Amino acid sequence: MTTTPGLEPVDVPAAPRPRRRRLSPTLVVGVVLLAVVAAVAALSLVWLPYELSDTSGGRLEPPGSDHWLGTDTLGRDLFSQTMVGTRIALTVGLGATAVAVVVGVVVGILAALTPPWLDDTVASALDILIAFPTLLLAMLIVAAQGSSLWTVLLAIGVGASAIAARFTRILSRRVLGQQFVTAARTSGTGVLGLVTRHVLPNIWPSLVVNVAVLFGVAVLAEASLSYLGLGVPPPNASLGRLLQEAQGTVVTAPWAAVAPGLVIVAMVLGANFLADGLRDRFDPTRGRSR
Repeated sequence: MTTTPGLEPVDVPAAPRPRRRRLSPTLVVGVVLLAVVAAVAALSLVWLPYELSDTSGGRLEPPGSDHWLGTDTLGRDLFSQTMVGTRIALTVGLGATAVAVVVGVVVGILAALTPPWLDDTVASALDILIAFPTLLLAMLIVAAQGSSLWTVLLAIGVGASAIAARFTRILSRRVLGQQFVTAARTSGTGVLGLVTRHVLPNIWPSLVVNVAVLFGVAVLAEASLSYLGLGVPPPNASLGRLLQEAQGTVVTAPWAAVAPGLVIVAMVLGANFLADGLRDRFDPTRGRSR
């Protein structure tokens, strides 16, 4: 209420409070799943129930107080191996995604800035690379360079970079075709200014969603390479190799395959839920249309 000299008090309606957007349930589930996985991976850096080389446990012991997830065919503790495998899967997933995004964003933006004939050539090359599955390209690189943590990480990252490059190129060309970019070019803004002030700020929401999807792809690729014997070599544990070793005893000792499989499912589902939640977060109309 306000008072003006010589006039009666006038009621002034309060300004409406902005409505707070509710968090997407899929975003919450994705964050929780990935947070639990990250906590297990971090814990493996400072504590393990048993050393990976410890074979003091009995062969194929069921889960119990001494071995929470049982033991494998060599008497090694499966809980310790699953913890280390989770850490390796998370490391490879994050590292490969970072490589794919850095390479893909650079190539995609450069392609969008080039003349049309060169842009079409790059686009055709990316389509050819995408026609080959990421796992197949990673297998070829690992087979040529040898198996190690960094080789697997780089192989998956390079294999997935074509997907990130194609996505970035499409988004960048869409932004570069807008009138405000034409005005910026007319005013003398250079290429670096266009990229930093206009392209990246306008493509990053969609790019973040794509990054979450790529993380799930990288985790699956690492598990698949390990399952085929092309992943991180022993004595390091990997989830895919744990599944491969448990394949022969899945009837007599099914517990050996449960934990590694659940961790892989949790990481992939978490990444996809996170991507879906971020998509809802950045596109409110999508959330209301459900």
